[in-house]
Amino acid sequence: MLLEITGLSSHYGGIQALDGIEIAIAEGELVALVGANGAGKTTLLRCISGVRPVSAGTIRYQGRDLALVAAEKRVALGIAQVPEGRQVFGPLSVEDNLRLGAYCRRSGVPEDLKRMYAMFPVLEEKRHLPAGTLSGGQQQMLAMARALMSHPRLLLLDEPSMGLAPLLVAEIFDIVRNLKKAGTTIFLVEQNAHAALAVADRGYVLETGRVVMSDKGKALLDDARVKEAYLGV
Repeated sequence: MLLEITGLSSHYGGIQALDGIEIAIAEGELVALVGANGAGKTTLLRCISGVRPVSAGTIRYQGRDLALVAAEKRVALGIAQVPEGRQVFGPLSVEDNLRLGAYCRRSGVPEDLKRMYAMFPVLEEKRHLPAGTLSGGQQQMLAMARALMSHPRLLLLDEPSMGLAPLLVAEIFDIVRNLKKAGTTIFLVEQNAHAALAVADRGYVLETGRVVMSDKGKALLDDARVKEAYLGV
């Protein structure tokens, strides 16, 4: 397994945000984590990235325990997160945002910029503009491209459809599908359960900090409990 999470717990003060999480992701998989707002989805991604402390349990990446690995070192190991709300550097140009994604690399940046512009043509058109002037959908593309500049083996996507119009949501998920086809391992966190499970090889359902269901993506889409709780069926 590329990523193995065992017995993971995390607290905010006296509040337990995650309780005994067990998740595994194989190389090349697209795994979705769905659940209501406040279930602990973002907290879990932050634990994997190293920006949220773990109270108990282990996170293993390529068999290595990440407990003593700082967040910036995790990026160098191949873990990149696209954060909730995009969090682009608004005053900086689009291209400078992309270059920052490659901060841990020493070579190949010009070639990777060309690759990102081929993947996201609108970013090339606006490469000299401040990132803060982009639309929400364009900022989401920039945040994804910025993460890809680090050559991740594991891409963590946190609510990529948040605040986007339906047409843009469809475009973002087309990009996610293409990344998977290209061999990128993806851990996708989404409130849009239908869209997430439709593209996922496997999925997990998180409720109040606990994994309550796991199965293949299509099986969860067809599950009556998931339909009632998350799909409005």
